[in-house]
Amino acid sequence: MKRNLLIPAALAAAAVFLFAADVKTDYSHSVDFGNYHTYSWLKVNAGNPLWVDRIQRDIDGELSAKGWNKVDSDGDAAVSAFGATHNQQTLQTFYDGFGGGWRWRGFGPETATTTVENTPVGTLVVDIFDGHSKNLIWRGTSERTLSDKPDKNEKKLEESVQSMFKHFPPPPKG
Repeated sequence: MKRNLLIPAALAAAAVFLFAADVKTDYSHSVDFGNYHTYSWLKVNAGNPLWVDRIQRDIDGELSAKGWNKVDSDGDAAVSAFGATHNQQTLQTFYDGFGGGWRWRGFGPETATTTVENTPVGTLVVDIFDGHSKNLIWRGTSERTLSDKPDKNEKKLEESVQSMFKHFPPPPKG
């Protein structure tokens, strides 16, 4: 009975892992982010022009929530974002016939069928530069499996950006 309960739990955990965003951030440890209060946009680039405004809107919302104010130019920091999609291939192999694996001593011939599954994956990279020195001071990246429904992908973008900026700005050195 316990084994029957463990299988659905394991599948649910695998599904959460498959659809969770892989988010990473890094920053310059010599920078005091308390000195930054304004930012301006350098560029937003996405494979689909409809996503440029969505990416910028979500990042603006997170930076605003952190107390940063957007200015048209010459901000304390400059923000750039790049979004792209690619297909990630997964191989699935299925075995037919009676037997338990590779050349197991079962009865009759066994055949294997391998299929290639293409899964769309979206990547977002956000860079924040010092507005005066032009040096990179913070980078966030997110990679996530995409849906074939734009509304779901818009929600995934929002969640990825929230996760990316969860611990932003980095704490001051003390």
